[in-house]
Amino acid sequence: MLISSAQLKARAQALGFNLVGITPARPAPHLTAYLRWIENEMHGEMNYMARADRVARRRDLNVILPGAQSLILVGVDFSTLRLPESFLNDPTRGRIAQYAWNKDYHAVLTPRLKELAAWLKVSARAYVDTGAIVERDYAWQAGLGFIGKNTMLIHPRRGSHFFLGEVLTTAEFDVYDQPSRETQCGTCARCLAACPTGAFPEPYILDARLCISYLTIEHKSAIPHELRPKLGNWVFGCDVCQTVCPWNRFAVQTLETEFFPVNENRAAPPLAELLQLNEARFTAQFAGSPVARIGRARLVRNACVAAGNSQHSGFVPLLIHLLADESPLVRAHAGWALFRLDAASARAELAQRLSAESDETVRAEWQALIDQPLDSDLH
Repeated sequence: MLISSAQLKARAQALGFNLVGITPARPAPHLTAYLRWIENEMHGEMNYMARADRVARRRDLNVILPGAQSLILVGVDFSTLRLPESFLNDPTRGRIAQYAWNKDYHAVLTPRLKELAAWLKVSARAYVDTGAIVERDYAWQAGLGFIGKNTMLIHPRRGSHFFLGEVLTTAEFDVYDQPSRETQCGTCARCLAACPTGAFPEPYILDARLCISYLTIEHKSAIPHELRPKLGNWVFGCDVCQTVCPWNRFAVQTLETEFFPVNENRAAPPLAELLQLNEARFTAQFAGSPVARIGRARLVRNACVAAGNSQHSGFVPLLIHLLADESPLVRAHAGWALFRLDAASARAELAQRLSAESDETVRAEWQALIDQPLDSDLH
């Protein structure tokens, strides 16, 4: 028995999904390109993407759900307030990507997807970017938009400011959606030119190892030295390649109140506050937010980099205090930031503390800073 796609879409829209499309559960149309991306190690430290079991699932959706026949793709807008760029780019603030300004989208979308899956009354699995599914590829195939040169899924009347989710099911439908045009970017390359780190080696390919979102969220170790100055004041994620995209002039303000920031500091909190976060304050400030997933140490690491890029000497006492932080990751980046703001003072401070530092990675970072010549050494 075939299920009515019209009824399914009506149910999905009633649950608050702005976009809905249905496609057969076949191998993703651009799976080969994805596997080549993995082979080229552009996934960085996200080793779960290259695991053999997850690659097997992406090759054949029946590994996830035996008898899988269809994929239902849904989208929910997340655009909220349009805050002034002067505020967001304030070097004394740490900028957070718009999608993370309030409640974690997983918590908002997952219960609704499970409700949609239960409505089918057949076997189904629901995911919000947690399954081994090339969801943007399937979303394109289901007619939810086209793939931009920045690798984002772009809807020609909504831009790219929406979350994706999917239901994999054994259900069959009377009508399946047709793919959108593969791309509608034309000659535009604003996203490629605007990327601060040059994370796009060519159109439609993102090298995650250079991406600010990856570096501030997924990357668990020290941020490469040569990339730190390019992070600006970003402390969680990055919106640059979407902000400059002409299609996002059509972005629709979301109806989901839980995505709106409770105040402007959720979009760009003062760096002074972030540099003083302890575990209790971090939990209190970011509980229920996507930011919570990176933990206090990585957020303060990112804040140190932003402080080092700020040219604001007022952060020097806070960075000196962080040289004794319990996290080696924080101590290392605090030393770098301190050197950026006041190299002479940093050299003296780090030299004094070096012998007592127990972590070899921190010692190596500090020693490299101590050995770095100052302008005064050249005269």
